[in-house]
Amino acid sequence: MNKRLIECVPNFSEGNNLSIIKQITDQIESVPGIRLLDIDPGKATNRTVVTFVGTPEDVIEAAFLGIRKACEVIDMRQHKGEHPRFGATDVCPFVPVSGVTMEEAAEYARILAKRVGEELHFPVYCYEFAAFEEKRRNLATVRSGEYEGLPEKLKDSDWKPDFGPAEFVPRTGSIAIGARNFLVAYNVNLNTTSTRRANSIAFDIREAGRILREGDQVTGPVVKDETGEPVRIPGSLKKVKAIGWYIEEYGIAQISINLTDISVTPIHVAFEEVCNRAIERGMRVTGSELVGLVPLEAMLQAGRYFLKKQQRSIGIPEKDILKIAVKSLGLDDLKPFKPEEKIIEYILAENDQHRLIDMKLNSFIDETASESPAPGGGSISACMGAMGAALGAMVANLSSHKRGWDDRWEEFSDWADKGMAYVRELTRMVDEDTNSFNKVMDAFAMPKNNDDEKRIRKEAIQAATRYATEVPFRVMKLALESMEVIEAMARSGNPNSVSDAGVGAMAARSAVLGASLNVKINARDLNDRVFADDILQQARKIEALAIEKEANILDIVKAKI
Repeated sequence: MNKRLIECVPNFSEGNNLSIIKQITDQIESVPGIRLLDIDPGKATNRTVVTFVGTPEDVIEAAFLGIRKACEVIDMRQHKGEHPRFGATDVCPFVPVSGVTMEEAAEYARILAKRVGEELHFPVYCYEFAAFEEKRRNLATVRSGEYEGLPEKLKDSDWKPDFGPAEFVPRTGSIAIGARNFLVAYNVNLNTTSTRRANSIAFDIREAGRILREGDQVTGPVVKDETGEPVRIPGSLKKVKAIGWYIEEYGIAQISINLTDISVTPIHVAFEEVCNRAIERGMRVTGSELVGLVPLEAMLQAGRYFLKKQQRSIGIPEKDILKIAVKSLGLDDLKPFKPEEKIIEYILAENDQHRLIDMKLNSFIDETASESPAPGGGSISACMGAMGAALGAMVANLSSHKRGWDDRWEEFSDWADKGMAYVRELTRMVDEDTNSFNKVMDAFAMPKNNDDEKRIRKEAIQAATRYATEVPFRVMKLALESMEVIEAMARSGNPNSVSDAGVGAMAARSAVLGASLNVKINARDLNDRVFADDILQQARKIEALAIEKEANILDIVKAKI
């Protein structure tokens, strides 16, 4: 799972007219590659929260189309609702999901903001991580005065929009576009029916804590500061909101938690803290539930955390890490937890058709042997590389569990984790090599009826061919690097598995040499000879290093057999 993904959660100022909402979401869904995850209209707020995910470029396009349609179908002069708002599209946050840093998400948000301001001609403010100045980070501050206060606000030079005109557009209002962290709605189940006792734990953990009282902390007078505001006792967890409630459907009390920044307080940290506080108050956690969707990495972090507590290797397949996370957090306490329905990346993977890596082994072999030119040697080279790295990880995992080596579990866990990183990337390259071949074929199929079309086609062929050269070169580098893990396991891993390390070395070397053939055959068709000569020279060096590394590993293996 290495796609670069951003979640976008625009809030549109219409929550009653489903026809208007559908016109907006139809525009969002018109962008290929966009997955619409949720549409949540609110009648009282007269506001709809839409959630969709895609690559950064696709998200920018889909968000722009949705915002543009909202300008056409929503008239803010007629809008009333309980929720604060100041525009037809009130807010549009970008949330990095995978393969994208917060800094990058903020920059993508600014690209969208600039386009909205320049093409749709109404005021745009950037907030949170995309803000250009500190006072505009807080959404409530940016939106202060709401729609009705915009005419006066826009006259103030301190509130000149970041993009678009400093002019009041009555029909559309304004918009706040930004980047923020992923918010996870998470409930922890207790073995009690008492809302009051659940609330006591919620006050213990939430950042806002509880109000300080004199004497009795339940009924005593509220302590106030010099400004007359209540003094609060902070809770133990940052970026956490929480409250206790009773769920009649389940017959238990829960602590309802909003994790507003899982990079500060991850899911497993909140769970462990609630467990500890519950025990202190004579209660016990029976499990938990995730409301809505969660990023894959958040679940993998939890799984790794609990594996480390057990002094077990974290360098195991993704599905096994997830199994530990689900069981440790008790996510199947109330109902079955289905990763394919709750994890964002898995939901999106349903759209990826005919992925080679999802095939059964015999089907993959048959597909390779068929008359189709892809998958070919490049994909097979990546597959061999993944297999070699997997053998290195296997030896590391077996070593971490070897009787008498208990004090070395962490050493081997680190090697296994490193090996699995190569497994994941090389596995991804199995499909990527075939994708690069298809790009070349698509370029050759482009029209060439006139000089412009011929020029565009030629440029597309060269770009696709360059990419088809870079992909196997990446396989070469990854396979060579994975041999570090394999060599370490041959030297210091479980001696009963040293032959597996030897096979891993041969697979990795074969991956390097096989991918090198693809680099050479594609590089010959490149017009950019400086690039071609450079990558061919690097490929030759990697070949030599891989052959040398394999020989060294096999010497170690033969000496131990």
